[in-house]
Amino acid sequence: DILLKLLEKDLLYLAKETQLYCPKCQRFLPDRYVEGTCPFCKTPGARGDQCDACGKPLNTTELIDPYCRTCQTRPVPKESEHFFLKLSAFQDKLEKWAEEKKSIWRPDVSGFTRRYLKEGLRDRAITRDIEWGVPVPVKGFEQKRLYVWFEAVIGYLSATREWAANQGTPEKWRDFWQKPDTKIYNFIGKDNIPFHCIIWPAMLMGYGGLNLPYDVPANEFLTIEGRKISTSRNWAVWLPDYLSRYDPDPLRYLLSINMPETSDTDFSWREFVRRNNDELVATYGNLAHRVLTFTYKNFDGAIPTPGQFDDDDKSILDLAKKTIATVDSLLYKCVFKESVRTAMSLAQETNRYLDRKSPWRVIKQDRQASGTALYVAITVLSALSIILYPFLPFSSQKLWQYLGFKDAVQNGGWKLTTPPAGQKLPMPQPLFIKLDEKQVLEEESKRLGQPS
Repeated sequence: DILLKLLEKDLLYLAKETQLYCPKCQRFLPDRYVEGTCPFCKTPGARGDQCDACGKPLNTTELIDPYCRTCQTRPVPKESEHFFLKLSAFQDKLEKWAEEKKSIWRPDVSGFTRRYLKEGLRDRAITRDIEWGVPVPVKGFEQKRLYVWFEAVIGYLSATREWAANQGTPEKWRDFWQKPDTKIYNFIGKDNIPFHCIIWPAMLMGYGGLNLPYDVPANEFLTIEGRKISTSRNWAVWLPDYLSRYDPDPLRYLLSINMPETSDTDFSWREFVRRNNDELVATYGNLAHRVLTFTYKNFDGAIPTPGQFDDDDKSILDLAKKTIATVDSLLYKCVFKESVRTAMSLAQETNRYLDRKSPWRVIKQDRQASGTALYVAITVLSALSIILYPFLPFSSQKLWQYLGFKDAVQNGGWKLTTPPAGQKLPMPQPLFIKLDEKQVLEEESKRLGQPS
């Protein structure tokens, strides 16, 4: 539908293009089957569609000293007729749109897009001479296939339409794609910025009547122990393998607080253990466990009834409310690292509040004051279970149940929920398990790079 509409509007046209043909394999080579030296940054091993080093989109014929990835033979240029997307027709519209997004997009996304536009848009072929893929729905071109960069992004729209049909509400897709107040977020890696900030928006503009992406939060790259992730070399963390030994939330926590939002970051098992032991166990987990264990043992297994709140009590409760609002705002802006840091800062401040109040000592002289401090801390814990739910869903749900709630944590909504006094508590258990650094490092060093 999109292809035919663009064709109808003269935004697609036929032209001959020189492509690389492998005489040994006897076929035109798809872009990913050609490698060579990047003509822009001179990095060897650049792929035929894009250079990973500088991020520039490429055509295979632009590569210096190209070779077939399958047989290493040097391919020869050969002409073939293809459909081209008239990207150049969208230069002015995209420049205006990118300028409007400057205050919303991450600096790297905005900067890369505007630099790319400054160089001037070139029309790009949307078809290929290959045997697999989506056939071109135009008579006489059935043997050609749609180029993956053109058809893959359409999956956002087609998946929504398929979902709506499967729900029995076939027009529901329009809520996402045609209501002006809907915000579409495209979460990608930085190597996909040109496709989501230039090509897909141009296709949507050309088609007409569809929402453009609101935000394109592109992450930089994540390495493992200083090396690029490679599934073929088994230099990766395989989730089924990971989950056979560890809980999911410590990994989610590390990937969230170490997310490569603005620069490349590295995953290391030493950092995994440190974050788990020093932050999840010692800061957040210890706060929850000592409060709930002491409350369970000293207040008949129920949340105590608080007395009058003093300024210190009101201050930490106010901080909990403000933290929920702050993280809410950060999440809408796709600032995830700061969201987690803000939540953990609330846990740290609550630990300091308990050190000042010392309910475990005060209970001997003033049971009411001890109960009030514990009630306040339990209220903050309910806030933390809500705030951290997007990042640590499993431990958040556990904590929610340890607070005596029977439902799912997300049912309460994004607001401070005050647990009722007298609510029965189950026997609390630790939220997180302390890891043995030496054991983890020895175990994981054997697995990295070995056949899975």
